[in-house]
Amino acid sequence: MKKYKIGYTTGVYDMFHIGHLNILRRAKDLCEVLIVGVTTDALCLKRKNKLPIINEKERVAIVEAIRYVDKVVLQSDMQKIRPVKELGVDVVFVGSDWKGTEAWDTYEKEFAAVGCDVVYLEHTDGISSTILRNKLGK
Repeated sequence: MKKYKIGYTTGVYDMFHIGHLNILRRAKDLCEVLIVGVTTDALCLKRKNKLPIINEKERVAIVEAIRYVDKVVLQSDMQKIRPVKELGVDVVFVGSDWKGTEAWDTYEKEFAAVGCDVVYLEHTDGISSTILRNKLGK
């Protein structure tokens, strides 16, 4: 039996790579059902001032095809507690690079109040969509 019932994680998942796969695999190892929020093009543009290389519809299709993913939802804002409550999530997975940040310290408290844990999963070094974007630009 897995430690958690319903897990949730989010990401842009632009230019899907091994780091994305590692996070999803590690998350699924810890929960029965893994729900993944894929960041919309509009939110990505708003937050990062750039559009993903792969559009939202195709990124959703890619993430849906991953065997570790049970359900995909769109992430259209940075609300974290709302999907936790709406989806009945008992654990949120996030990369270890966010551990100890002011934002995630706050999220941990909000989630704990509704019975949801935060698990920090190890980041895969040497790969990111930004690294790939930079390589493509050269």
